[in-house]
Amino acid sequence: MTFPARFLPLALAGSTALIGAFAGLAHDPAWFALAAVSGGLSAIGVRDLLQRRHAILRNYPLIGHMRFLLESIRPEIRQYMLESDRDETPFSRESRALVYQRAKGVEDKRPFGTIENVYGSGYAWITHSAAPVEIHDTDFRVLIGGPDCRQPYAASLLNISAMSFGSLSANAILALNSGARKGSFAHDTGEGSISRHHRAGGGDLIYQVASGYFGCRNDDGSFSPEKFSQQSADPQVKMIELKLSQGAKPGHGGMLPAAKITPEIAEARGIPMGEDCVSPAAHPSFSTPRGMMEFIGQLRDLSGGKPVGFKLCIGHRREFMCMVKAMLETGITPDFITIDGSEGGTGAAPLEFANRVGMPMLEGLSFVHNTLRGAGLRDRIRIGAAGKITSAFDVARTLALGADWVNSARGFMFAVGCIQAQSCHTNKCPVGIATQDPSRQKAIDVGDKSDRVARFHRNTMKALGELAGAAGLSHPGDFRPYHFMVRQKDNQFLDGNVAYPFLPEGFLVSGEEIPELVDWHDRWRRASAESFSPGMIPDGPYTAIRAA
Repeated sequence: MTFPARFLPLALAGSTALIGAFAGLAHDPAWFALAAVSGGLSAIGVRDLLQRRHAILRNYPLIGHMRFLLESIRPEIRQYMLESDRDETPFSRESRALVYQRAKGVEDKRPFGTIENVYGSGYAWITHSAAPVEIHDTDFRVLIGGPDCRQPYAASLLNISAMSFGSLSANAILALNSGARKGSFAHDTGEGSISRHHRAGGGDLIYQVASGYFGCRNDDGSFSPEKFSQQSADPQVKMIELKLSQGAKPGHGGMLPAAKITPEIAEARGIPMGEDCVSPAAHPSFSTPRGMMEFIGQLRDLSGGKPVGFKLCIGHRREFMCMVKAMLETGITPDFITIDGSEGGTGAAPLEFANRVGMPMLEGLSFVHNTLRGAGLRDRIRIGAAGKITSAFDVARTLALGADWVNSARGFMFAVGCIQAQSCHTNKCPVGIATQDPSRQKAIDVGDKSDRVARFHRNTMKALGELAGAAGLSHPGDFRPYHFMVRQKDNQFLDGNVAYPFLPEGFLVSGEEIPELVDWHDRWRRASAESFSPGMIPDGPYTAIRAA
């Protein structure tokens, strides 16, 4: 094993201290001054290696202090950052700071008010009440489980979104799951299946089943009912999520090269060592909407009646309507649907997919919520949503547009210590989160970071209760679009229920055509439970060209 270059400053300080001490003894006492300075730096570096609070300092002794020095003078350079780094400022920096404060349990108040409203169009706010409500119990929960579910799950309104072991380090997974156990909320495994580190944490799990069927696959990569039944029988597994697509790279498969597969990854995924691991873009087990619903029914039976749902980023809206028609025709409905927005993050994705494929979360959520309302199925199916959710305001707005709960990956990553170094794909994550390097991931102190995960959740739920109370509500689940306003441009704004309206119950299946919803009716007519392929609109000017 080669000596890590990041330890060179500490090694240099230690060597200089020894050289100074010997030179002082042998030649000139003036060398003792150099030995004292270098020895002091060495002592700081050793303390950095031994402390457990800051992963940056454990991985980068001595030089890691440069980051904290720059952070300490940040207020003086804020205006420069606003002008020179506008794209990163409103979300990445401010949201990350908020998560760090809540995760560490430090003061999250800021003097002189907001800076966000300088960004004009798209700025949104909550309409507060003159009669606010004080909410004391902020352990907000939603019961997930439809008519065919025999083991419903009372989920928190905020849970950890899908991040696989393999993408994240063992210590990162253990810290997240241990935090979920301490805070009594759920942790989505991601498509990499359930690892020993998930089990060691003891937190509630959402077992994600993706196209590679990791943890429940045969040797040829096909789905194994027997292995799935064994996995889902674990009491730690509370729900099963069939992944169709991921917001950060929808419609894209993946490959884990053989060189990156460790024995622990192979064990969790049920794959052999020494071979590339391929995740196809589409599921091999079904190819039609009807087949998809039958597969969901099979998963629910095999799991002993636990809640089973699916996750997707909305692409062709008609295709989701195909799924809904299959629900109506088969009588099989998922217990939940998770909407992932195209703005979601990932360790690595092709740039075009990350930026230009898939529907953003708010629009996708509104469409799914209204489609289920239009089909008369909304009361049977819960909706989760994910996509750059880090604050209580993000949670409140998402609930208002139709979600029953939310998932966050980014927020909990920040809580564990992510600094958005954007080196996830290099195996050189500076804080030991997105790496399989044993020496780097040791920087994560599981006990400290799991406390931060639980604290971030608890403080965010407290803030969510305060927002609901400010709006005059007794529960965040009572938020509706009209509790929000959205700025269009200076001096012009829309009510949330105009920007994101709730459409009438049953309008798609009632047989009555609503003129202002003609596009919805057109897509619904072209949707088929038998195929994802587009149908045609009969007798219309766009019959030959409108497909999706």
